[in-house]
Amino acid sequence: MNMVKYDPFSELRSLQDEMTRLFVGVTPRGREEIVRGSWMPSVDIYEDKDKLVLEADLPGMERDDFDISVENNVITLKGERKFEKKVDGDNYHRVERSYGSFSRSFTLPQTITAEGATAEFENGILRVSLPKREETKARKIEIGGASAPKTIEAEQSNTAKA
Repeated sequence: MNMVKYDPFSELRSLQDEMTRLFVGVTPRGREEIVRGSWMPSVDIYEDKDKLVLEADLPGMERDDFDISVENNVITLKGERKFEKKVDGDNYHRVERSYGSFSRSFTLPQTITAEGATAEFENGILRVSLPKREETKARKIEIGGASAPKTIEAEQSNTAKA
């Protein structure tokens, strides 16, 4: 009688081989297919003394392809970049750009208001400017007294008003 060495992973390898054979028959060989699904445009967010600015890269898109909304102090950018075949005779060798729907949401600080917000879309870049609330902006305070008047900058917070 011959001894057979037991391999505890043989069944897992067998299952993996079966799965590989299953998917090899479905996908076309020798070319890459268009990847559809979720993608996320790159976003930069910065602020200055008066506003918060969100800039998003949306190359190849038109103004009607996306929407911006602010609700409960959350700004949401969502839309869809569609793959449109230009000519019936096109024979793509590689498609690396992502297509499909996307959604990005960012929580805004309490110092920002959606009232007076502006948005511009030019050369594939969306720029949304959201103003800061007046009560949170830095203010100058005159100091009176016997000596010459001095000016200092103070930041007024919501808790100081209470």
